Amino acid sequence: MRLSKAVFSLIVFMLFASQAYAAPAYGTKMPEKFKLAIGGQSQHVISRELEGPNGKMESLQHFFLISFGLTDWLSVDLKGGAGNIEAENGAGFDLDYNTFVGGGYGFRIKIFEKEKWKSVLGFQHISIHPYTRNIDNEKYKSVLDDWQGSLLVSYDLDKFTPYVGAKLSRMDYIFWENGERNRIKSENSKSLGVVAGFDLNINEKNWINIEGQLLDVTAVAVSINHAF
Repeated sequence: MRLSKAVFSLIVFMLFASQAYAAPAYGTKMPEKFKLAIGGQSQHVISRELEGPNGKMESLQHFFLISFGLTDWLSVDLKGGAGNIEAENGAGFDLDYNTFVGGGYGFRIKIFEKEKWKSVLGFQHISIHPYTRNIDNEKYKSVLDDWQGSLLVSYDLDKFTPYVGAKLSRMDYIFWENGERNRIKSENSKSLGVVAGFDLNINEKNWINIEGQLLDVTAVAVSINHAF
């Protein structure tokens, strides 16, 4: 099984690494085979720089989380909820788009576990679709398109499990001005970032996850989770 995990991880990395364009990395606590975990999560993207003269993007997001263990080393992560966008529209002025629907998906692969150490490779995607804005007879629509690949290492201290890792990320700002579509990419020079966080176990079935991200993006996420 170790060989199959290694081959699968390598294939996934080759497929995604070139386009692993800041979604929360979830940490290294994964559901067991055929088990389910749910949760509620809030993430604040405090600052993500956009390419060229387009300034920065900010977003506040809230999700309901579902994770399912396909095997003891592979889980699928889904989320649905809502979020907003604050960004420059490319024409040199700021636009705030009010909160509306959002969602995401991803998966995690446990590539190493020995005693209290664990390492997890993950891929996550989030898409936020806030309300359309109408300003001076001009119609503006936007989408936040967020991709991430991460590699985390954790150490289990029973009630407290800290983790740290590296990630590749890309968060694009897509907007339509009177039906004309534009994509502003995130700053390419800031695609590599750092993830640091911890799981705090309330009891055997419930835990709190707190995570921060730096360098490529400034973001923080908090979730409350339950395992079945």
